[in-house]
Amino acid sequence: MNPSPTHFSRRSPPQLRNGVYELYWTFASRRQSAFEARLAGQSQPWTSDPILQVYKFCNVFRAADRVSQFMIKDVAYGQDAETTARDRVFQITAFRTFSNIATWESVTSELGGSPRLDHLRSGEFERALDRVKAQNGGLYTGAFILCANKAFGFDEKHRNHVALFKHMFLDHACAERVLQAPSLEAVVELLQGFPLMGPFMAYQTAIDLNYSELLDFSEDDYTQAGPGALRGLKKAFTNLGDYSPADTILWMVDRQDEEFRRLGLSFRGLFGRRLHGIDCQGLFCELDKYCREAVPQLTSARSRIKAKYSGSERNIDLFFPPKWQLPSSGVIRGSRPMSGERKRRQAMVAPLKSPKEVHEELAIADLFA
Repeated sequence: MNPSPTHFSRRSPPQLRNGVYELYWTFASRRQSAFEARLAGQSQPWTSDPILQVYKFCNVFRAADRVSQFMIKDVAYGQDAETTARDRVFQITAFRTFSNIATWESVTSELGGSPRLDHLRSGEFERALDRVKAQNGGLYTGAFILCANKAFGFDEKHRNHVALFKHMFLDHACAERVLQAPSLEAVVELLQGFPLMGPFMAYQTAIDLNYSELLDFSEDDYTQAGPGALRGLKKAFTNLGDYSPADTILWMVDRQDEEFRRLGLSFRGLFGRRLHGIDCQGLFCELDKYCREAVPQLTSARSRIKAKYSGSERNIDLFFPPKWQLPSSGVIRGSRPMSGERKRRQAMVAPLKSPKEVHEELAIADLFA
């Protein structure tokens, strides 16, 4: 359950790291503004922030990211008439395990429709994965760190996961238990009780299940900090006081309106939807990445941002859970990054701020004073 502000007030709060704490909110404002500029059809660059121009960062709102968008529209709300609620729980869990759109589309094509528990029971699902792996060369994305042990005795990772799904859904009625769960936390606890389902993957899967019409818990009822968020928390705060990482994330949820207003930052949310626990958790992960360029003196286990922005030629027809009742959506048009010449011409019209100037704006020089 989300602790109340009164509950928070009786405890020693997290101690802010001046400059970097503010950078959390500044990043959220700039990244969301870039999303809105792209949605409005503006040409690149969608931001004057040089770090955001060069490197790849997730959206401020998890549900707006490309893979989550596919999951919501094509998996959680897919239109396969033969899919039951139990099938849907399996589909969402399986999709998040691979987190790979190409894998899912190929498996669906191989099966002639969305994977169902009947396909899992008959072995058709596993055979489809075998064929897709042979064709595509791989099945997984690098977005999540998956448990790598051979829990079910197979050398190939996907065979262990197929065995896991059989264990979960055919042997231990996981779908039925998810559908009867009393809370988001209960769903996470159920999922992480199975082999290969670490705590953070269980949390991410529970959020995906909660996007669907099968569950309807508040995303602020429970949260969990992943490895990247833990690194971001260490950069934003000198210590967390009496708060756990999860408490601190929900503390940020409560403070968002006050902080955007205090810092004079524009933030309209996702068509009016506020940041929730899963979004504030993700923002700490993105803060950790952003600081590798903006505040390199704050070292951590990761010293550079691996992925540069590469663009995508695919359009994304935005679709969010209907139960959210968002007033608007739109289409994110596919694009490629600007050429070097185009960047040079753009810089002549509107010079971009260097990372050094960003540091100075945020009083980074006072970090260690």
